Amino acid sequence: MGSRTSVGYWSSRVSLSDDLRNELAQIATLPAETTDGQQISLQANIELVEELKDAIRFGAEGIGLYRSEFLYISKSPLLPNEEEHFLLYKALAEATAPRWCVIRTFDLGGRKLAKEVIGSKENNPVLGLRGLRLCMKHRDMFRTQLRALLRASAFGKIKIMFPVVTSVQELRQVKTLVRELRAELDAEGIANNPDVPIGIMIEVPSAAIIADILATESDFFAIGTNDLIQYSLAIDRSNENVSYLYEPLHPALLRLLKMVIDAGHRAKIPVSLCGEMAADPLFAVVLLGLGLEIFSMNPSSIPVIKNIVQSVRYKDCRRIAEVALTKKTAQEIEEFVIESVAMRFPEGLVNKTP
Repeated sequence: MGSRTSVGYWSSRVSLSDDLRNELAQIATLPAETTDGQQISLQANIELVEELKDAIRFGAEGIGLYRSEFLYISKSPLLPNEEEHFLLYKALAEATAPRWCVIRTFDLGGRKLAKEVIGSKENNPVLGLRGLRLCMKHRDMFRTQLRALLRASAFGKIKIMFPVVTSVQELRQVKTLVRELRAELDAEGIANNPDVPIGIMIEVPSAAIIADILATESDFFAIGTNDLIQYSLAIDRSNENVSYLYEPLHPALLRLLKMVIDAGHRAKIPVSLCGEMAADPLFAVVLLGLGLEIFSMNPSSIPVIKNIVQSVRYKDCRRIAEVALTKKTAQEIEEFVIESVAMRFPEGLVNKTP
């Protein structure tokens, strides 16, 4: 059984009708807890304030990823000013309270080029100016966003997250900038949360490999598997010549995920996963077994994953992950996981509402 075939098979098992989605949504207020008592937090990825309604309706326990790029895109070719940033983030903080809202700073770059910011075309944009490195090069733009985030932090439980971090030096540099801006606001008499959590995306191999070091200087991690897979396997999943090599269950990726999750646990910081893997029922079983405790996804996927969590034993997931880590190929891992899951869910991965 080929890798893409097996994933497609199980994905088709969770092509939900509106009726079934509505039925699953009825469990929105119930906790995401395995049958043997392991608590999991299911959060939402959003890019518009309007999506908060769906996040709440589907039972999100906070916003695990707010993509701030939409504000830039909506203002293009202009850049948003500090007040526009502030009003948006303040609205998010107030609407999400008392839950946390993780706001990722500007992450246009790679194939999502912000021409107004970068100013020129890059030959290899995916390995070029993007994420945090882009922001640190364009400090005026970045300072505007960070000042607004710090101001909004006084109105709710905001966490600030930086994308495409590759080294401790980058993290230290941006934390120094945050301290400078906080001092500015204090001098101006503008309220801000002095203890706003600062975290990073783990989405490149270098960050995953030194996760134990980064964990000592971060308040939280969010694993971005979409990019982590792409960078780790040196493939562009949109390139039809190599897309077949895009394997979320590749042994190398599972080892990196375990490395990051374990590093977070040892440092006692939260670790979430906000890539597409978080919303896939088959992968969710493996991620649970690897020790992941926070999943962030499209709001409509939350009831499906919650149903999976409520239907499995954590110790069974741990065993599946342990064995998966001993396999040599993505195909072997996938076939083993599918067989293990099929024994538990002979009718598919979506059960009726408890």
